[in-house]
Amino acid sequence: MTVNTKPIGVAYEDQNIIGASQILSDEQLGYTAAAQGTVTQATSKSTGVTLDKAAGQIVMNNASLGATSNVTFTLTNNLISLNDVLILNVAAGATAGAYNCWVSSLAVGSATITVRNISASPLAEAVTINFALIHCV
Repeated sequence: MTVNTKPIGVAYEDQNIIGASQILSDEQLGYTAAAQGTVTQATSKSTGVTLDKAAGQIVMNNASLGATSNVTFTLTNNLISLNDVLILNVAAGATAGAYNCWVSSLAVGSATITVRNISASPLAEAVTINFALIHCV
């Protein structure tokens, strides 16, 4: 099998579809190890974090989050632009099905992330959030 992709630092580009409006593949889509990172919140679940990578993990502080309560923090990332899409999901360190997370707002260089404890009890867990940035030009 001939591989029709080449590494370009972050993701992979098919040499035959440059300028196309769609990328179709039966292979994985992702980021190189150099494009990924991890950051940990220092003092509370509302403490902002900085990670200038296109993908990675945010390990939240293990402070308690009340039942059916939200907490918001800022991810500072110099790769984020107003046209981008930031995908999030709860990955680890959490009671299964106990949290929702989403991007509340996006600005050049940052995103506001909200996490909600949807359980009926307060939880004190170091929730790990995976994120991936999709650049939309």
